[in-house]
Amino acid sequence: MIGNFIADHIERNKFDHFHTEIQQGILLHREIDTFTDAHKIVRKSKRRLHKRYGHYDGVIIDLFYDYFLAKNWREYSSIPLDVYANGVYTLLQNNFEILPKKTQQILPFLIDYNWLYNYQFLDGMEKVLKGMNKRTQGRSKMDLAIEDLKILEKDFEADFTLFFKDLCLFSSQKRKEKQLIM
Repeated sequence: MIGNFIADHIERNKFDHFHTEIQQGILLHREIDTFTDAHKIVRKSKRRLHKRYGHYDGVIIDLFYDYFLAKNWREYSSIPLDVYANGVYTLLQNNFEILPKKTQQILPFLIDYNWLYNYQFLDGMEKVLKGMNKRTQGRSKMDLAIEDLKILEKDFEADFTLFFKDLCLFSSQKRKEKQLIM
């Protein structure tokens, strides 16, 4: 869980100081990113946004897909989303000292705004998109993406549902492969 969460904040292969399980989480996260970026359904979703947002289309689709996962959480997990989110926050807080500096910096915002839980709501997604736009000093125009989500919600949700089935199979296979290596 920790490795998956911090993977985007780790430079290339500078993670050998972490425990083996965290290293495996980082590697799995990266394999999932590669799989996601190459997936035809994800590319289809990104094409809907590319003209307006350019290379930020992928970040926006990641957020949209997080929204659909959170919104439909009960279909994918028997653990209630609020319980899951609080468990993630606790795990990260309990391991704060080993987190990369970038992760340490965003963790208070993640918890204060309860991002993992609030992804399921349009207003929560709007706040995240506005925050991401601020981080790009307005270049990304991500704050406008909430309009695209509202207008094309059914199309994006259909994409997500198909993609997520493939992603679950891919992730399951990768976890099995990692267990064989251990």
